[in-house]
Amino acid sequence: MDSEVRYLRLRTGITVPCGIHGDADAKPVLLLHAWGESSGSFDRLIPLLTGFRVYTPDLRGQGEADKPEGGYSLAEQAEDAAAVLEALDVPSAAVVGSSSGGYVGQQLAIAHPDKVAALVLVGCPLSLHGRAPFADEVDRLTDPLDEGWVRDSLSWFTLLHDVPQWFLEDRVRDGLRMPAHAWKGILAGLTEATPPTDAGTIHAPTLILWGGQDNLLPRSDQDILAARIPGSVLKVYPDVAHLVLWECPERVAEDTTEFLASLA
Repeated sequence: MDSEVRYLRLRTGITVPCGIHGDADAKPVLLLHAWGESSGSFDRLIPLLTGFRVYTPDLRGQGEADKPEGGYSLAEQAEDAAAVLEALDVPSAAVVGSSSGGYVGQQLAIAHPDKVAALVLVGCPLSLHGRAPFADEVDRLTDPLDEGWVRDSLSWFTLLHDVPQWFLEDRVRDGLRMPAHAWKGILAGLTEATPPTDAGTIHAPTLILWGGQDNLLPRSDQDILAARIPGSVLKVYPDVAHLVLWECPERVAEDTTEFLASLA
């Protein structure tokens, strides 16, 4: 698969790197990573998404993107995603969001419905409103971040399947590249926002992929999320926990490909 990285200067005032993979004439797919990660979290998924033009930006405050002091509200995070598509001259794309990246994807679909041709939510919340269970730990963060803390933070989420060690080490590096203010600002932006489906209706065709052993997001929330998005499809992986993308990228790729093909 052909790949390149472009550095995009966004109308929102920041510069972000964006990986571009696949044939220029193929259907565009935008991948939005979770809080505390980078586009590298899709490294095992991208080679499996054949037949698409795949775009993988690092999002504000994370990876190699700019890390300003502010701009981390959910609305601003979604505006960055819209600005990425504009900078790429992509009028609309299928949007695949992992965990909180899917929350940003929901907000994007509400704020810019014309830009979201379809939505795939992978281990994604209905609501993050309120205080996160690990908020106290994040509040205490100072620079430079402690590597031991970043490693320990991975244990917040159960893993029921083997995940390659190199992939886990990459996620530790992601965490260490983030300054404390970005950890705090992004989490605050997610937890202080009105949940997207409380504020509007998503009309994009939507596939919801959820792990049946998720210790963070209850099944009842996934049922509500599916009910709020007309015509959406909820698929449960019974033997997978919260980090669906980490545990089973092959299943995510297969179901995403089948879903997007069905829309054609």
